[in-house]
Amino acid sequence: MQFTSNKVLKFILLVVVLFAFKTTWSQDQGIQEDQDVKVGLVLSGGGAKGLAHIGALKIIEEAGIRIDYIGGTSMGAIIGSLYASGYTARELDSIFRAVDFNVLIQDDLPRKAKTFYEREDSEKYALTLPFDDFKVGLPQGLSKGQNFFNEFARLTSHVHEINDFSKLPIPFFCMSTNVATGEQVLLDKGYLPEAVSASGALPSIFSPIELNGILMTDGGVANNYPIKEIRKKGAEIVIGIDVQDSLIPRDQLNSVTNIMLQISNFRTINDMKSKKPETDVYIKPSISDFSLISFDQADKIIANGEKAAFANYEKLREIKRLQKASIPRTKIPKNSDTLLINSLVISGNDRYTRSYIKGKLKLKLKNPKTTTYKKLYEGINNLSATGNFDRVSHRLIDKKDGKELVLNVKESKNTMLLRFALHYDDLYKTAALVNFTKKSLLFNNDVLSFDVALGDNIRYNFDYYIDKGFYWSIGLKNSLNRFNRNVEYELVREDFNLPNIEVNKINLDYLDFKTQFYAETLLNQTFSLGLGAEYRRFRLISETIGEDEDQLPRVVFDNSNYWSALSYLKFDSYNNKYFPSSGFFFDGNINYYLFDDNPNSTNSNFVIAKADFGYAFNIFKNASINLELSAGNRWEEQNVRSLNFFVGGFGAKMINNNIPFYGYDFLSIVGDSFAKSAVTLDYEVFPKNHINVTANYANVGTKIFDNGGWLESPEYSGYALGYGLETFAGPVQVKYSYSPEQKEGEWYFSIGFWF
Repeated sequence: MQFTSNKVLKFILLVVVLFAFKTTWSQDQGIQEDQDVKVGLVLSGGGAKGLAHIGALKIIEEAGIRIDYIGGTSMGAIIGSLYASGYTARELDSIFRAVDFNVLIQDDLPRKAKTFYEREDSEKYALTLPFDDFKVGLPQGLSKGQNFFNEFARLTSHVHEINDFSKLPIPFFCMSTNVATGEQVLLDKGYLPEAVSASGALPSIFSPIELNGILMTDGGVANNYPIKEIRKKGAEIVIGIDVQDSLIPRDQLNSVTNIMLQISNFRTINDMKSKKPETDVYIKPSISDFSLISFDQADKIIANGEKAAFANYEKLREIKRLQKASIPRTKIPKNSDTLLINSLVISGNDRYTRSYIKGKLKLKLKNPKTTTYKKLYEGINNLSATGNFDRVSHRLIDKKDGKELVLNVKESKNTMLLRFALHYDDLYKTAALVNFTKKSLLFNNDVLSFDVALGDNIRYNFDYYIDKGFYWSIGLKNSLNRFNRNVEYELVREDFNLPNIEVNKINLDYLDFKTQFYAETLLNQTFSLGLGAEYRRFRLISETIGEDEDQLPRVVFDNSNYWSALSYLKFDSYNNKYFPSSGFFFDGNINYYLFDDNPNSTNSNFVIAKADFGYAFNIFKNASINLELSAGNRWEEQNVRSLNFFVGGFGAKMINNNIPFYGYDFLSIVGDSFAKSAVTLDYEVFPKNHINVTANYANVGTKIFDNGGWLESPEYSGYALGYGLETFAGPVQVKYSYSPEQKEGEWYFSIGFWF
């Protein structure tokens, strides 16, 4: 290949220009060519826009630059600390693309991590407000950040023993803000997950975090671009990646959100007037099209970070030429999923006992226990889900024979709550639920809860429970349920020996008043076993017959008192109560009736037992099958027919012996025993939007388990097509069902959590 004279001259000129740029730029920085310059990296906060840091880091790595110091705020602290702990830019790219940010931000704790009590609470109330001193308050944030803390602790477990952040593979610090004074707080020592959580506690989304006796919030409030601090650490050249917002144009200031964001941006934008010139290589990705929570657009944000950094590629290469060879980064060891925990240290607990905390963690440490990160975090989430702790911080410390779990809890000062929900269904009709909850009323770990449902059918539920963790816990329940329902007269006439009169339907007034005292414990850390005693006042009457003087007197099916011993066994690993796609469910209970004053009763000693079993599994993406089996039976006394099983209708929570069954109206089929099976195919067409098809079959009658009737071809069948939408206030469900025996359809409709 031959060069012309012009090409040679151009080549020489290019070399001279580059050499002159290098010499001049180095002299401007006060750097000699034979020096090994120290490079600092500043990463600003910006929520989801901070994902652009990952793209920029890819180009910085490609340019071969050795980073000597990292300082970050909020999202910049999260990404910066992971990079400082040894992850490469490409590894960070993989990590953040795989993360479900909705789960991290919303503290969407796995359902199976909660106890039965916490599950019921989370699936009943749409709104919870502090009510201490009988004053309604507001929560400090939408999330406590527990899921984020757990995940970050797992990702940084390889550096968990480092308390001085200057000892990390790359020296690191992050900025937080003192909520009381508004002053900035520089965090460069301590436990890395706690420091980064404090830096990223975005106001209104994450609750403030108390650290070193200081209540802290997002560092961006006080210092979102810590360039002065990184120079004090020793950085001679600073590369800054700025993902902060610019001022919003006037024509877009048309909402409260944009106006408040504009006001918040005034200070940071004004600060950058002096900070930008102090930055040697200033990288400003294009992030105007994204918001703080645009995590679903990670690809575009990361790509914009790469593009902005590449525009400064020649400057980055010049910095590389001023550095000596980098020490190869040590590959991060892959975490083993298995943990051997040999001891537990708990601090910060005052009201709640060690046994209570261990019970929620589902950890028994009489001997070293082998577990997994997943199970450990389920236990920690369970502890957080109680609502009794503002913060659950944990740390695993290496010991000779395993790891020591160090748990630091911050007990919540909120011991009184007001909770609310709304609901409509075809049985109870419209209802508004108001709940009052008081914790630590008589004992440190007790809970008093009182529900009142106001609407077409007023009812209430009172609970008092002393939770002792692994030990036997005790509780007291009192409830009143009542509803009215028109049913086909012929369907109940024979079961209750009613006269044959010219009536198509009768109205049943159903009232159930119940008081239970029980003791409950966990079996094998998964099953809930309960034993107790129950008093029940049951009334089932009809005003339809006997409304006129010429007709028969009012029909009283039952108006009696019952006393029984009870036992139950529960297991529930469904991932979703209303639309399960994985897990098992079992709920079995037995009532042994000892006394009653029912005039029709010939033998007060009789037993009623019922069991429900479910198994859900995925068949392919977004499609699942849920198999259900239910059975119930009454032994001995046959004349107390009001305590029969009433089959029919639709509901996620049916009381007593009412059994849901598609194709038939509520209370349509009556018998002292039943066997039912159902299969549901559910397809999530869009996130939280479900289309499902159900087929159910049943045999209902008298002593069907004694005479083999439960094994015969199903006497009753029904099919349903439904649509369901998951909302923050509970599911919205519409179903159309049909029964071949009835030769007519039934519509079912419900809104909100069932209670």
